[in-house]
Amino acid sequence: MGVVVVSGGTNGMGRALALGRADRGDRVLVLGRNRERGEALAGSGIDFLPVDLSSMAETRQVIAHILTEHQVVDALALFANAVAPRRTVTGEGLERTFALYYLSRHLLSFGLRPALDRAAAPVIVNVAGVGVTKGGVRWADPQLAAGYSMVAAQLQAGRANDLLGVGFAQRSGSRARYVLYHPGFTRSGDRGPLPLVLRGLLAAVSVAARPVADAVAPIHRFLDAPPAAPLTAVDRDKRLPLSFPTLDPRDAERLMDLTEELLT
Repeated sequence: MGVVVVSGGTNGMGRALALGRADRGDRVLVLGRNRERGEALAGSGIDFLPVDLSSMAETRQVIAHILTEHQVVDALALFANAVAPRRTVTGEGLERTFALYYLSRHLLSFGLRPALDRAAAPVIVNVAGVGVTKGGVRWADPQLAAGYSMVAAQLQAGRANDLLGVGFAQRSGSRARYVLYHPGFTRSGDRGPLPLVLRGLLAAVSVAARPVADAVAPIHRFLDAPPAAPLTAVDRDKRLPLSFPTLDPRDAERLMDLTEELLT
């Protein structure tokens, strides 16, 4: 039995992974904002820790709580994300998509390192969009103060997560293996914030989407048998070379420096 932390674990793929790990006998810590969904999951090996992961203060608090309660964390699975048709700024002055989808994952990855490094075979799985080449970090305007769009925000944070994997492998000194995983279009996620027309379109095309169970199956394999390499990138069923354009080490160093400035 191990301890598995799942961010964004109250619905979709995160929920499916949490239930699957609990069925396997793991102790699962589910991080999420929706108390109703989280409390419905709690029990039978699952603990719900309510947290707004778009808040850096709350994310740091939940990290401190986990480190206090658990000497060892065997795996960290990162799912938390939400689409935002309109630009929203958090109380800490951060563009919300960037904060939730990227910055919280950065904090959790580096912040839980002490507990991960005590595990026999620690692994972090960052579920995002590796393999997609569109978009990039807007170095001069990462908060997207100019030219915001829902798609631009998602693509920027997705490419930032690609670089997070590279940066973690380069800088952390951790024993944890880092896996970037793109499940492809999956029947998962909360479409509530989307405009009605877009929700209808997604519902129509979802018949061709990948079932959640199929998308989650590789994650179970990563947790059961972590890769030997410090960094692995998988786009659906295809392993990507670390020379892939979105995994540039120099861009990763630049993003790590920028992130430290934003989080200071």
